[in-house]
Amino acid sequence: MGADAEAEETGRVRPGPIRWLAYAFGAGLPAKNRTWVLHDVTTRTWRLRHLARTAVQLTPIAVLLYVLIPGPAWVRGGAVLAGLLLGFFYSVAYMYETAEHRAVKAGYPQGAAAGVRDEAHAGEREEAQRRYAERWRTQPPA
Repeated sequence: MGADAEAEETGRVRPGPIRWLAYAFGAGLPAKNRTWVLHDVTTRTWRLRHLARTAVQLTPIAVLLYVLIPGPAWVRGGAVLAGLLLGFFYSVAYMYETAEHRAVKAGYPQGAAAGVRDEAHAGEREEAQRRYAERWRTQPPA
């Protein structure tokens, strides 16, 4: 299915590469991309998308630091790797808040992204709770 056919079918208009790059760095998108933003922060792969945006944000800084830090290559590489690990750590720590902020910036009410994700996985959660209750909440045999 082509991008135009997908946009007609779902109403989601994917941003172009330049707009996506700006979006990855935190810029807002036009109203025509509103439904795509909600899809971006609620789809099954939303965590991987978040990590991809983080990698795009950190790559230029990592390259600059590697080039500008004096010393042997292994020292520069280690310093940059440590910085990348710290950057990804904080990115993962604030993943849910960042996704929600992107949805709010696109015009959705606070909690909309979490609500869509919760609704999509409600059946799975109920099944897991049922299995947990069957296994751990039954009375022991007397």
